[in-house]
Parts: sequence; structure tokens; C-alpha cells
Amino acid sequence: MYVIGIDVGGTFTDFVVAQEGQPPRYFKTASTPNDPSEGLMTGLNDAASAHDLSLADFLASADMIIHGSTVATNTLVERKGAKVGLITTDGFRDLLEMREGLKEDRYNLRMTPFVPLVPRYMRAEVPERVLSDGSVKVDLDEDALNAALDGLKDEGVEALAVCFLFSYLNSENEDRVGELIQAKFPGMYTSLSSQIIPQIKEFDRLSTTVINSYVGPVLGRYLENLQERLTSVEQGGDFLIMQSNGGVAPIEDSRRQAVRSILSGPAGGVAGAAAYGRLVGESDIIAFDMGGTSTDISLIENGEPHLSTEKFEAGWKISVPMIDIHTMGAGGGSIASVGPGGIMQVGPESAGAMPGPAAYGKGGDRPTVTDANLALGYLDAGNFLGGSAILDTALAEKAVAEHVAKPLGLDMIGAAEGVATVVSTSIAEGIRLMSVQRGVDPRRFTMMAFGGAAGLQAAKVARQLQVEKVIIPAAAAVLSAHGMLSTDLKYDYSRSHPESLLGMDLDAVKTIISGMESEGQERLQKQGVSEANIEVSISADMRYLDQIYEVNVPISDLGQSAETLLSQWAANFHQRYQELYSYSQSEQEIRLVTLRASVVGRLPKLDPPPLETGHAKPAKEKGRRKIYLDGWVDAPVYEIGDLSPGVSVAGPAVLESDFTTVLVEAGDTANIDPYGGIELLVSLESETGTVATAGAADRPDPVTLAVVEHRLESIALEMTEVMLRTAMSQILNSSRDFSTAILDADCQLVAQGEGIPVHVSALPVAGAAVRDYFGDTMSEGDLFILNDPYFGGSHLPDITIIKPVFHEGRLLFYGVNRAHHSDVGGGTHGGYNPRATEIFQEGIRIPPLKLYNKGVPRDDVLQMLSANVRQPENFLGDLNAQIGSVMIAAQRIDGLLESYGADRLLAAVSEILAATERQVRQFISEWPDGVYHGESLVDDDGFENKLIPIRAKVTIAGDSMAIDLGESSPQVTGFINSAYANTRSLAHAAIMYVAPADVAKNEGSMRPVDIIAPKGLIVNANPPAPVCMSTNHCAEEIVEAIFKALSQAVPKSVNAGFSRRLRYAITGKDPRTGRQFIWHFFLARGGGGAAHGYDGWSNVGEVNVAGGIRSPSIEVTEERFPFFIRRHELRPNSGGKGAWRGGLGGICDLVYQGEGPALLNTAGDGIVVPPFGLFHGEHGLPHDYKILSNGSERPLGSKETEVVVNPGDHVYCLSSGGGGYGDPSERSQEAEDWDRRNGYVV
Repeated sequence: MYVIGIDVGGTFTDFVVAQEGQPPRYFKTASTPNDPSEGLMTGLNDAASAHDLSLADFLASADMIIHGSTVATNTLVERKGAKVGLITTDGFRDLLEMREGLKEDRYNLRMTPFVPLVPRYMRAEVPERVLSDGSVKVDLDEDALNAALDGLKDEGVEALAVCFLFSYLNSENEDRVGELIQAKFPGMYTSLSSQIIPQIKEFDRLSTTVINSYVGPVLGRYLENLQERLTSVEQGGDFLIMQSNGGVAPIEDSRRQAVRSILSGPAGGVAGAAAYGRLVGESDIIAFDMGGTSTDISLIENGEPHLSTEKFEAGWKISVPMIDIHTMGAGGGSIASVGPGGIMQVGPESAGAMPGPAAYGKGGDRPTVTDANLALGYLDAGNFLGGSAILDTALAEKAVAEHVAKPLGLDMIGAAEGVATVVSTSIAEGIRLMSVQRGVDPRRFTMMAFGGAAGLQAAKVARQLQVEKVIIPAAAAVLSAHGMLSTDLKYDYSRSHPESLLGMDLDAVKTIISGMESEGQERLQKQGVSEANIEVSISADMRYLDQIYEVNVPISDLGQSAETLLSQWAANFHQRYQELYSYSQSEQEIRLVTLRASVVGRLPKLDPPPLETGHAKPAKEKGRRKIYLDGWVDAPVYEIGDLSPGVSVAGPAVLESDFTTVLVEAGDTANIDPYGGIELLVSLESETGTVATAGAADRPDPVTLAVVEHRLESIALEMTEVMLRTAMSQILNSSRDFSTAILDADCQLVAQGEGIPVHVSALPVAGAAVRDYFGDTMSEGDLFILNDPYFGGSHLPDITIIKPVFHEGRLLFYGVNRAHHSDVGGGTHGGYNPRATEIFQEGIRIPPLKLYNKGVPRDDVLQMLSANVRQPENFLGDLNAQIGSVMIAAQRIDGLLESYGADRLLAAVSEILAATERQVRQFISEWPDGVYHGESLVDDDGFENKLIPIRAKVTIAGDSMAIDLGESSPQVTGFINSAYANTRSLAHAAIMYVAPADVAKNEGSMRPVDIIAPKGLIVNANPPAPVCMSTNHCAEEIVEAIFKALSQAVPKSVNAGFSRRLRYAITGKDPRTGRQFIWHFFLARGGGGAAHGYDGWSNVGEVNVAGGIRSPSIEVTEERFPFFIRRHELRPNSGGKGAWRGGLGGICDLVYQGEGPALLNTAGDGIVVPPFGLFHGEHGLPHDYKILSNGSERPLGSKETEVVVNPGDHVYCLSSGGGGYGDPSERSQEAEDWDRRNGYVV
């Protein structure tokens, strides 16, 4: 009897056939993308023939077939899914399209907006509403539902998705919709969000549910066709489908919950890595799967793959549990190039299968990683893929020479070696970052390398990570298919149950857990799994009170006493939090968010027997080949299949099979394990030993530059990740209003994380303020804080933490984190005081101040700071997150200094900045010389000043430019003045928006630009002028004025006007808790400005953050604050008309339900001056905010304080759309028809 594993990939379909007591046999056949079942049946025929059986006899003898495929993934990525209709709560039809206000690349303003999987005309809203306590406020309107369904039927709907607010708490209305759909359209593929993913956060649930209906019919048809083919030849055993969570499920379950199969194929590889690890006694594994176009990285700990419940695929969020796989654009086909600044880059662009690497001889002439490896002698040109392909070494060498070596001034072989090093660094940094995000140290793990391209890079990657052992399984080329034979039936359940751990209703928790356990056990028992083979694990997603990201924690024995259980539960949470983020906050309230149950039915395993080891033959060379390892070496070549268990091969050597090649470098050793796999022991000395001593004072080589640039960027991103996961306040953990950066000793910006553009170029000024004030008194372990705009800050709510990094007594770098705090004292809650006429009225003012003295926190300073804010717990929690972020930076920079030595690292940093400078000078030199003028107007300053001008005179001369803001208004009474650091940052951001998207955002990009902002003007105010609003206004107007000026020089590189920021903050008392609250408005984000060739992004916010701030979840907001949000959707007609239309603003109708009156203040602009159009494009509509109270309407100004909001009042906001670009008469008819059909234009 056989067990068969099948993995359908894009190029090949892999098969593994296992029998009890026999080594598994492997087969490959070409995939057939148009109908994957054809290639699958061909492969089964081949496997049957190899076993001397007919297909019918072969399948009749198969106890089980387990199948993974990319059908669901490809359906989503290629946008070939069903025509889906969406039924959602009245007032919320646009949540899918609004995408939480985020845009992936905030500096690239000229991108095509994501097209939603369900267009607006296919999204129907129905009156109904469940509240945050699960009670029904509005019953389902069945007449409206039937009318909506009829309309969708007329549009040709093929599948339906249903997502109502808070349906995870009460699914009554969704269940009824499901019944009515099946009565009206029997057999219609329908997904109810309360069944797909009953969890809090409506966008997560909505996106996941829509994806399920989008891919489900396609996957279902494929599985049905396959089942028919198999049934026709009398396949009689179980047929199971690989799931993204690493388990398997029957066909019907897989069809109904298709979204759980999105990562079906890659999950098999990770399952295979975990299974092989069990065979060879390794339980902690970094799985490293490198193919032609990408590399998949995942972590296996204690024998179990890490799972994730947040994954983006093709731009859409998937929130069901799945194996945590991080994909990087680094594979054998990744293209190597030299950027305009002269630094080598590898990937993410790939040559693909056609034309492929230059060596394929199919017309490709750009060098790839495969070409570099061939030039280095690592690949056998005449025996690639077992001889099925012949590689052309001359073409590979020519491509590397022309496109990499020549531009860098290297010889061909040095360039090829550089390509191999850079791609390995990129992968190593990806692994390092993923490991840190998951709270593990990669050095204590074993690496498992598989996929066709991994064997050549594995040792290099391991050496950079200081990982001593790499395992390359015997089945490496077909590990995904092999892994499917080691899986189990697995069902994951989740139920959100938001509640504080203190005072928790444990009986309710136990009831939910029992229900999930029972459902899973019942399903497994129906499939013939005995009770003895069922295992259940229970966990909970938890967080501190005001955080937005959860930590998954195992739940202790529910049979304990309540006191013991809750105490252990809290301890488990604090411990896991400490593991992930290096600190915990034991005084903070802990919240339970989601309960999870994983119910596993263990299937019989057919582990391969060890190979015979009694007569191990000595390793016999099949030939020799010259390979390049710091010089040409005549190395032995071995056939992997001829190496017996126990054989050891010392490097340098090459091990080959038909589908993989393994490089054993000098000092490394390859041992053959009992199952025919390779255990590669990596010498770690060369990584730090040679690098730190080589040519310390010399100009760094191009390869070192590329490696160091990768590693510095990775450190800055790691700082960002720590901040996101640990900050307490919504404005940071959800809305992402913070930035991270690394400065050198001269306070030049070296690297930044995913920061807010308005912050980044102000950080060097803050660093310089600390350096100049403390000078030589700074010591190792010191930590500094500031927020004073006149000492390098932006505005008082933005608090900056700075940690100097020393090496052997020398101050070399600074780790910097700037974050917007929810409150910093002052005359009004929330940090903005429109009544302020001097900075002292805006909050606590912190000049450069020492927060840690030689590693010891200054508790007196922390106490003083927290005593001056309204929410000290949140303030200190956010401060701790900032401190953790810069501490991580210091640790990682220490590692870089250990690897390279100070002088060599500093030389590399200097050259990286110079390379960026060259790139910026190059594109400026291509712009027409001249003097260009632009003007933008601020509505007012909240006092007597109206229509306040910001004027930019941009002078382009050769390869440099000057931005002179000297004709702008004098400083004004109100809080829209800007300090120089803020102005500098905005001018830099404006240039980065216009620059090519691949320009590094570091100090080098500022050097060709001179910013002139005379003292005493609104753009460089003298103290004590108030400046709190300056990061928005006059910040946005500075960018607008520069855009208008540059539109005359480079019209196709600028955007029309974005919506301006108009926020409000409201404070009151929550009757549910008795606590005072402060809430900042980040909903109904405004629209982005259009550009040549691109409509503006809707709901993306103001230009100075450009999609970098996330809108909060409606459900989390109502669960946490005393609000009822009646409506949150796009604002039709708000985008300016043009050849390319401005993005739409939003509509938000929020009802206050607090105890007694609340106070509201506004801070912003854009009620009078609308987002501007360009080149005859029309302006977007301006903001329109108001309070609706008992039939009366009170308009809200943009700069008001202490506006009373009574219980039951509506705060009704219409946000601006973006400006249009180009003459509206030139808009394509297709685009106009689409706008009207979807109601964007009414």
C-alpha cells in the first residue's frame, strides 16, 4: 500500500511515493497551468509505470493521497477569481477599498491604486447593526437584502461574501443572510465572515472572507475535476488537501474554506523540513527554500512551525492561521545591477523562466545569481537540471562583465563573487529580521536548505548569521511533496472575546474553548480518527490594554483554581512579551482578545528507513572543476546519490545531483546523514576574522558597500518592528505615527525604517542638538530625550529618544526614535492647543536631557515627565517602546562593528552617502535649469491671520538646486509656525517624492539641495512662537509650494494637491469603565492628488505621511471607547476631475455615548483652501466637519478648543478629496464609465 504526496508548482509537479519499510521514490513532471490536474494525472501515470502497475491498480493500492497546489494562490495573484458580490453593514460598503488608509510605499506617490477584489458596484449595504457587546441595535432589513441580492444577480454575481460589524460576537444577522441566499440562489458559493474568521477587526475579517469567495469557486472546480479523474480510475483511499497551517483537510472542507489553502504548496515544504528535522534529531530549524524567483523563510521551534494570523498576498490581508512564511525577492533568477549611485543591487526583479538567466541562451542578457554562480564554476554547464538544459558560460560571463563589473570597476570574477555575496546578505538579513520579530536568536537554530538554488548560498547565509549547521535533506528538490506525507488532519478555530484578565468571566471563556474543542473533535471522529489520536492545544491572543498587536500565549490547565489559572496566564503573557521585546510592563492591564483552539487528528506516518550503513564506501570523485573561492581552486566534484551515510567530504568541494548543487567551502565539512541527506558544518571564523582586518583604511569595495547598506537598513526596520509591537497608544501601534533612524557621529542620516516622511530629515538636527549640548560628557549606556522644536524637535508631541553607540571608547553612531505621544500636557488634551500664542501653552518642553546615565534609568526625570501628562501609564509605556527600539539598534550596530571594524564600517557609510548624493545629482542634472516659483496658502492660524502664504523659489543649476522659502509669511500668532528642523524635513520629503522611487532616503540625498528659510518667518520661527501644528501646517503647504514650483520644470514627476490634515481629539468619561479617555480622529482619511498617468489614491491621507498612517478598526474603537460609528465610507465627487482623477476622501459619522459632556478640539486646515489641481485639473472638495445635535448643525472650524459634545451628538466629517491632474476632457471614456458605474462620481 502506498501513500502519495503531490505538490503542483508553477514549473514542475513533484511526487513522492512512500511504502512501509522502503525508501521513498521521487518523480517530477511538467506542470500544466491551464489545467493543473492534467500534469498531475501524467505524473501519477509515470509513478505507476515506475512501480510496474497500471494507473488503476496503483491508485487502488494508495491508502492516501495528499495534495498541495498553487491554484488558490495563482487565482488571487493573477486576479482570475470569481465575480464576487459583498453584503455588508449599511454605511460600511467601502472598508475593503479603503484598506485601513495604508499605502505600501509612502514615498512613491505615482503608483496605481489597488483595485479591490470586489468593485464598488458589486458591494451592497444592508440595514442591520450589532453593537460591541453583541446586542442587536438594528434588526436585519430582509426587504433591503432581497433587493440587494436581486441587483447583484443582475450584475452576474458568481459568489457572495457577507461581513457585518461585530458578527464575531453575534452571528444572528449573518446566519439569516446565509439562509436567504441559499433559498434564493441554491448552490451559490457563499462565505460568512462569522464562519470564516470570527475575530475582531473588521478589515481583517472582511478581506479574508472576500478572498475566500474569490478563490473558492475556482479551487472548488479544480478539486471536483481532479476528484472525477481519480474516481474514473477507481482511486479508493483518502484524498486530502494541504492547508496553509501545515495540516490537511478533506476536499469539501478545503473547497468551503478555500482561503486556508492559499499557501498550500509552501506550507508543504515547511512541514517537510519539520519532519526531516525529527528524523535527524533537530527541532529548532530555519527553513530556507530558495527557488528561481524568490526565497521563502520560516521558523520551526520545538519541532513545530511558527504560525501567523496576518499575511498579505497580492495586496490583500489574510488572517486565518497559516505557517509563517516570509518571502523575499531573491532567487537564482534574481537580476544583478548597479544603481545610479554606484552600489550593487540583486533582486527583487527576476529574469523569470523566460528569458531566464543569460546563460539559458533564450535572449536574456541581464546577469542573474545563476549566471554569477556559473561564472564562479559552481554549476556544471553541461549537466544543469540533470542534463535537461545546457548553460552557456560565455553568455553568463559577458552579462556579469557588462552590467556589473564594468560599472563598478571590478574584474568579471570579482563582480560575480560580489553578486553571490550580496544575495546571501539580503537573505541573511531577511532571516535575521524575521527571527527578531518572532523573538528568537537565529544562532541557536539549525538551517535547513532546500529548493533548487539553496545549496550554493546556504553556507554563505549561515556564516553571516553565525549558524553552525546546515541540513540539505535527501528530498530537498521535492521537499514540499515529501512534507505532505508527514502532516495531520488539522482544524484551527478562533473566537474573539475581548475582556480584561482582571475580573474575567472564566466560565464564559471555558464555554467558548469547550465549544471549539468539541466541534473539532466531532469533525475528526466523523473522518474516522480515534479519540486517542486527537490532540488539542489552546492559546490566546493577548495584549496590554491600549496596544493593537497581540501576542499568542498558551493557556494553562483550565482545571486549576481561578486565582492560580489567571496568575499563571498573566505570568505566561509577561514572559512571552519579554522574550519578544526584551521588556515587559507588569503594571499594565492585560487584555484577552481572541481564544484559539488547534484540533489535530494524527495520521499514520511512513517515515523512510535509514539507508544501509554497514558497507559505507569512501567518497569517490566523479570529476574535478575549477571553482572560485577567494581565488581559483581545483575542487573535487561528487555525485550526491553515490555518497553513503557516514561519508565525510571536506571543503572545498562541489556535491551535485540532477536537481541541486551544494557548495562546500574551505573549512566547511559535508557529512552524509543516515537518510542520504547532507549535514553541512560551517566554519564561522571567516565571517568575522577576515572581514574585520581586511583593508581597514582602504576605500571600501562595492560588495562591502552593498552588504553594509543592506544591514543598516535591516537594523532600522527592526527598530520599526519593535516599536509597532510594543507601543501602548493607538496613535503609534495602529496609526504608526513614529520614525526610526540611524545617524553617524556627525549626525548625518545613515538609514531609516518605515518612518513618517515629515520626521526623518529632522532627526539629524535632533542628534546634533544632543551632541552639541552634552559634547564629550556622553558615556556608553547614556540615553537622551528631547521634544523641543527649538532644539531639533518637530513639535512637542513628537518625543525623540537618542542612544549614542560607542565602540572601543569612540562615539560612532546614534540610534534615534521619534514618536508622537497622545498627550504631553499643555492647555488642551491630545497635544494640540489652537489657542496657544506661545510654546509654553502647548505642553511640556524638553530640551536635550539625559534619561539614562551609563545604563541606569533616571527615575527622577521619568517621574517628572509622567507627572506633566494626562495619561502617565500610556506615556511611560510608549516611552519604553521607544527605548526598546533604540536599544535593539545599539545591539545590532555593535554586531556590525565586530564584523567590519570601526574604520572600515565608517568608510563604507561615507561611500554609501556619497553614492546616494551622486544619484540625486544625476537626476537633478537632467531637469531644466531655471528659477521656478510656487505658492500655497494656509486657511488661517486660528487668530486674525487669513490665507497665509508659503512661497517656494526653486533654483535648478546643473546638478544642484536651492529651495528658498524666504518670501513666505512672517511668523504668525497661532500654532502653524515651523522650526527649522521641521522645514528641512519637509523640503527633503518633497524632493524624495519627486525623485525616482529607488533613491535611498539618507543624508546623501540632501547634499545637492540647499534649504533657505530665514529666521523670523513662518517657516523658521523665533521662540517662543507656538509650533504644535507645524508637522501638518505649514508642513503640507511647504510641500505643495515646492510641487507647484517643480511642476513647471518636471510636470510628469509631481502630484496635484493631497487632502490636508484636519484632526480632532475628544476627551470624556467612559461609562463602562468610569475612566477618562482621549481619542484622536484618524478615520475618513483624505484623498491623494493625481499625477500624470495615475489617479490619486483614495483614503490615503495627507502628503506629509502619504499612506503611512493606519486608520483604526471600527470594532476596536467601539469596544475600547464610548462611540457608535454610524458610517465610514468613501465620499463620492470629492476627488478633483482631470485626465487623472484625484483620490476620494471619506465620510465618518460618529455618535458620542459617554457619561456627561465631552470636550473636543480641532487642529488642521483645508476647510477654505481645497487640494489644488494641476494642468487644468480641478481642485478636490475641501473638508466639511460639523456636529449634529438634536436637529441642529454646528460647523467645526479647523482650529477650535473646548467644543462641547453631548451624549447622542454626531461628529460628522466629510474629508477632502485629492486634486485632479490634466484636462478633464482628456480622461478616457473607460475611466469615466468606471467612475460613474462605481459611484465615485455621481
